[in-house]
Amino acid sequence: MIRSMTAFARRDRDTRWGNFYWELRSVNHRYLEVSLKLPEELRAFEAKFRSLISDRLKRGRVDGLLRFNQSEALSADLELDREVVNRVAEIEGQIRGMMPEAERLRTADILRWPGVLKAAETDSDAMVKEAEELLSTALDDLMASRESEGGRLESLVRQRLEDIVPIVKEVHSILPELEAAYRTRIDDRLGEMREQIDPERLEQEVVLFLQKSDVTEELDRLETHVDEVTAVLERDDAVGRRLDFLMQELNREANTLGSKAADTRLTNASVELKVLIEQMREQVQNIE
Repeated sequence: MIRSMTAFARRDRDTRWGNFYWELRSVNHRYLEVSLKLPEELRAFEAKFRSLISDRLKRGRVDGLLRFNQSEALSADLELDREVVNRVAEIEGQIRGMMPEAERLRTADILRWPGVLKAAETDSDAMVKEAEELLSTALDDLMASRESEGGRLESLVRQRLEDIVPIVKEVHSILPELEAAYRTRIDDRLGEMREQIDPERLEQEVVLFLQKSDVTEELDRLETHVDEVTAVLERDDAVGRRLDFLMQELNREANTLGSKAADTRLTNASVELKVLIEQMREQVQNIE
């Protein structure tokens, strides 16, 4: 299954503690790089969220945003911190011992004292479980998006591979004709000088020239690389880096074909191949 590294997903859920909202964005990157923005309440669980993401994704830069809006009911559920109240009372008693005429604290004064009222404790384990489940759902959406886009990229790559095959076959078919043309061209250039040159030495030079101009090996390697790319597209793991390497190899053979070209047909074939390979390479950059 070919997967793109470019995708987006968002999910939200209302819980007894409030609303959780996950947003995930991924783009192409050589390795897996995860960046998370978390609310203060769940910052301590960042490692868990990272682990969930790395278990599902192999490559790409992933930006994750988690928002948590506490429910009004939970915000209104306040508790009295008795230790703080007792401490305030002790301090008041000490002050009144020093200053008997001092006015006594009113209830409203005590309630306004920092730390006297605190929010009811929440179940952190249950909260993080909700956040993890929602993240898992968002990752499902992200993976589905990656696979959908990956299918499109795979189709584009396969089409270019299909376009490469007839070009390579056409060049293969004209090689004998090109070799004969090379020999004729050499004969024409030598003309009357042929009688003054050792025939055996001349043949050696002709064979050497033909060997340097021979592109059979490059064509064979092009066919081999096309077959290997096709096979890699069938794999179910992360294949982007392997495909990128194969694009470099295909381009190397197309360049060599062009550098050896002694006929416009070979030059044109080299240009057409390089255009197709570059189009594939651009798509492969986005494959996981």
